[in-house]
Parts: sequence; C-alpha cells; structure tokens
Amino acid sequence: MKRQVLKTVLAAIGLLLAAEAGARGPWRASAENTRGWQFMTPEERIEHQSRVRGFTTLEECRAYQRGHHKLMEDRARERGEAIHSGGRDICGHLKPAAGADRRGQD
Repeated sequence: MKRQVLKTVLAAIGLLLAAEAGARGPWRASAENTRGWQFMTPEERIEHQSRVRGFTTLEECRAYQRGHHKLMEDRARERGEAIHSGGRDICGHLKPAAGADRRGQD
C-alpha cells in the first residue's frame, strides 16, 4: 500500500514539474535579457521577440543582434543614459554543438 502511495505521489510531482517547464514556453524578451529594453516601444519589443524566435542561422541572428545593439546604443546616447547589456546570448542556441563539425563529420 505504501509503495502505491509513493508511486502516486512521485507521478504527481513529475506531472507538476513537466507542466511548469512547459508553461514557461519559448524565450521571452524582457528588461533582464534584452539590451536597450527601456529604449524600445511596446510594439518594438514584440517585434524583437518575434524576430529573435524566428532565426534559423547563427549568421542572420548575429547580424540582427549587432544592428539592434547599435540602434539601442544610439538611442541611449541621444538621451544621455546608460545602456544595460542583456544577460543571455540570444543567438547561443544556433551555435553548433561542441565538438561537432558543421558537415556532420568528425
């Protein structure tokens, strides 16, 4: 009987953890992870998040990232304010796996 209760409790915990992880969803832009967040309009924030989620190559992501950083730095300079850097590499998920050759050969 105790084993059945333990199995049920562990299964419930597992389901709760899985639901929590799924509830987080994909990456979301925020003040903590987006350089220049305070200089963007709400519409720009939505567009930025959408664009970042849509990249399929590291090169296109890096190109966008460089342009975005320059634009935000310009806006900060115009306002005489400091710009905070984001805490996450938004293009990191597009990097090849460590030790993997781009052609799939070792």
